[in-house]
Order: sequence, then C-alpha cells, then structure tokens
Amino acid sequence: MRAETFSGYEGLKLVDLPKPAVTNGKVLVRIAAAGVTPLDHTILSGKFHGSKAPLVLGNEGAGVVEQGGGTDFPVGSRVMFFGAYGAFEDGTDSEWVAVRKEDLCLIPDNVDDVSAAGIPVAYLTAQVALTLAGFRAGKTVLAPAIGGSIGNAVTQLARALGAKHAMSSTTNHAKAEQAKALGFNEVVDTFSEKLGDGVRRITSGYGADIVVDGIGGEVLSEALGVLSLGGSLTTLGYAASRKTTIDVTNLIVPQASIRGLNMFAQPKASIGAAWEVIVSLLKSGAIKPIVAKTFPLVEAVDALRYLIEGRPFGRVVLKI
Repeated sequence: MRAETFSGYEGLKLVDLPKPAVTNGKVLVRIAAAGVTPLDHTILSGKFHGSKAPLVLGNEGAGVVEQGGGTDFPVGSRVMFFGAYGAFEDGTDSEWVAVRKEDLCLIPDNVDDVSAAGIPVAYLTAQVALTLAGFRAGKTVLAPAIGGSIGNAVTQLARALGAKHAMSSTTNHAKAEQAKALGFNEVVDTFSEKLGDGVRRITSGYGADIVVDGIGGEVLSEALGVLSLGGSLTTLGYAASRKTTIDVTNLIVPQASIRGLNMFAQPKASIGAAWEVIVSLLKSGAIKPIVAKTFPLVEAVDALRYLIEGRPFGRVVLKI
C-alpha cells in the first residue's frame, strides 16, 4: 500500500513492486504484520518534514528473515524492527522489506507476530524517553493517554521497572473503565477530574518526577503543572496539536525542565540498550502489548482511519 501522493486517505493505492534487492548489509524480511501509527497519517497528510511521495508507509513491522541475516538472524528467524522505513524510505505496508541488520531484534517465543508488529515504535520510544529523563525505581511517572501507544508503553515500562507511581490519563470514561479492567489503576479520568488534580490525588500532592507526553496541545500545558521539584517533561508527539501555551512558573518554581525527543536522531547504542530492557520484560511477561484491531493490507485506509478517528484502546495492526 503506497502513498502515491500526500493528499490524505485517497492517496493510498495498492501497487505491485519488485522484491527489494539485498545489498550493503541489508536483510530481506518477509513481513507478517505492520504497525499502524499516527506518523502514517501525518505523512499522508503532507505534514511531515523530509518525506517524499511516492512512498510505502509503515514505520515498524514483524516478519521472517528470508535472506542476508547471517548467524545473528538466520533464515527463518522471527524479527521485529523500526527505523526510517515508511518515512524516508519505503516501509512495512508491504510483503517484503530490505532491513538494515542493526535495526532488527529477535521476537521472543512468547510474543506473536501481530503483537510484535506493534512493539518497536511505542516501546523503544518509551524506554529511550525514560532513560533520557533519568528514570530509576521509585520515581513517579506520568504518560497521558493510556489508550495510545506511547502512553500505554511508558506506563507499562515504568510500572515494570519499579516506579512508585506509573500514571496515565484518558478523556473517555469508557476507556478509564477499560484501563482499570486491564490492571491500570492509576489513570486520571479527565472527563470527571482535572489532570493536575488527579495526579496530586494519586501522589498525595507530590506530583510527577517524569512526564512523557505524546499528545501535545493542551495536555502538555496541563502536564507541566504537575511536575515535582526538579522534574522533567519530554515531548515527542502532537496528536492533539503542535501548539500550546505554557505557564512559565510551572518550570521556574520547581526548577523543572522540558525537552524534545526525536527517535530518528537516536544513536544505535541507545536503541540497542532499550531493546535489551524491552525483550527481557516481554519474556517475563512484565509488559504486554495491547492490540485493538487488525486489518488486512488491502484495508490500510480503513485501518488508518480507525486509528485516527476511532481512537481505539491499543494498537492497530495490518496483517500482510
């Protein structure tokens, strides 16, 4: 499924392309499933810097090594990966992708292909963000939007790694109940309570040492108001809006900080270290990706529309 033009949903077309050649240390992967992300919609809408049409979308995927993996990734190995795919080169909404070897990670035996396809972007971003923010056991963490990929992944990782509080939020009462049923007990239902009030209630007035925000807009503004002394907010997405207003005293009074995170700019060492943590927690069952719905490749438009307009709880995945 290729974006022939960046003109919205109608720009996506099913096309036949030759199987990619395996050269320069790349590995041929037969894709089993591809994660659908808000980035796909941003690119398809012509609002992402550097992407050029025509372009096969899909920033992450899971599949089987067919050629070129060597002893690290033998033929038949199940792998998952993330990289510049679907943004600056053809991506995972395809039967075959030539993947840089350093981008690959073996899928643990207890994780199926569909779940694996929705792991790389969310959990790598979450773990890198937590690491850069200086996370350690006992810290208090807030990641808004429990139903979204980043909010859910940060919350799961922080909880598994020993956070004193691993908090999130939702604007939807039904999602709040769904979160509770799934074991997420520190979720602020902003339909009935302000984000700041909920965080202060949960932390007995302390606030959040670390905020990881993938929403932007008014949520970012409100989240700044819950930072504890010396706390930090990492901004890495703008699903709500690219623009917001902030009260500078929310930074000045607690001597807090705000930083941005661009996953395309992270060194390979950081990604590798994050994968080690994630794989270990996946194997133990301490973290578990949540898939809301799957679609066949030919229904990529419906899948993306469902993600953006339906705002499901969990990941949307294409089965190739």
